[in-house]
Amino acid sequence: MPGRRGRGVVESKNEHKKIAILGSTGSIGTQTLEVVRENKDIEVTALAAGSNIALLEKQIREFRPRLAAVWDEEKAKELRLSVRDQDVRIVSGMDGLLEAAAQPDSQMLVTAIVGMIGIRPTIEAIRAGKDIALANKETLVTAGHIIMPLAKEYGVSILPVDSEHCAIFQCLQGERGHNKPAKILLTASGGPFRGRKREELRDIQVEDALRHPNWSMGKKITIDSATMANKGLEVMEAKWLFQVDLDRIQVVVQPQSIIHSMVEYEDGAVIAQLGTPDMKLPIQYALYYPKRRPLPGERLDFWKLSEITFEKPDMETFQALALAYEAMKAAGSMPTVFNAANEKAVSLFLDRRIGYLDIPEIIAQCMAAHKVIPSPTVEQILSVEQEVYERIESRR
Repeated sequence: MPGRRGRGVVESKNEHKKIAILGSTGSIGTQTLEVVRENKDIEVTALAAGSNIALLEKQIREFRPRLAAVWDEEKAKELRLSVRDQDVRIVSGMDGLLEAAAQPDSQMLVTAIVGMIGIRPTIEAIRAGKDIALANKETLVTAGHIIMPLAKEYGVSILPVDSEHCAIFQCLQGERGHNKPAKILLTASGGPFRGRKREELRDIQVEDALRHPNWSMGKKITIDSATMANKGLEVMEAKWLFQVDLDRIQVVVQPQSIIHSMVEYEDGAVIAQLGTPDMKLPIQYALYYPKRRPLPGERLDFWKLSEITFEKPDMETFQALALAYEAMKAAGSMPTVFNAANEKAVSLFLDRRIGYLDIPEIIAQCMAAHKVIPSPTVEQILSVEQEVYERIESRR
């Protein structure tokens, strides 16, 4: 933990000047590059994206990485032609992601890629001695039992980029090694449908679910916030990041998104991290930890702040959160089933092939049909993911 190398979330080596970014064209990736733009002492050595080569080309021209990875080889061929005037090597596929993750010049890998595709590159980066700025929650949700011991073995830092986990990390500063948290209070905005009952959500459309009241995020994570599946994934991630038992992680709805999370200690003291909803804060904190840097943007004005309220999450209406707790209690490969089923269901919802309320039902069906593998390997995790995808598609 902080101040002790190789124990969960730990102190990073130095100020990080050279970084590689997986998922550079997504929400977290583009905001990471905004932070880089505002801090001239950070060099980007590698970028990786899925298929948005138009934006990736702009990023290559501005940030001049030595390496860029594209998932699709045909898109990679297009990019090679369009940036042939640049001193950059273009690679593709999983091999390309692995090469970007372990790029020799970088000190830190920012894993802003979405999905379990991030597991293998994260492992590759850890083995190459890179610190990890972790925004890919699926990596710990499905493979935390592999990732955390590996980080300890190689003495690298796992620094959370997620707003809530970064808040918890900040609340733990100065306490690790001295005082263990009695409880982690993981806050949630409640999403766009907070306060509604299940029957009121039957006719929800994609556009409705994409209207988050506080945060600007990618489509998948915005839908996850609307179902509260995202908070369930964060509960699983917190268990691994902070090495706490599941029954010591409590979700609290905080609609204003002012308190990003809290830690309660055994004497009853509660330490909270507050701020405006801006993902650039946790991103920059991870890049420069343990030092803080100036960050442009709005500040909390406590003279104008009228109230901060709290609510208990409605797990009957938002069943995905309850299912996440069930998956984590079952352990082994069950969190992979939850994650894969949710990922596929959200994709189907965004394509308007299923309804909003079908998402938790699909997750529950897949979990009920699964026989848990107690301690799955990476290969077994990816195999379970594929089995879940096939099960869902076969029922459509």
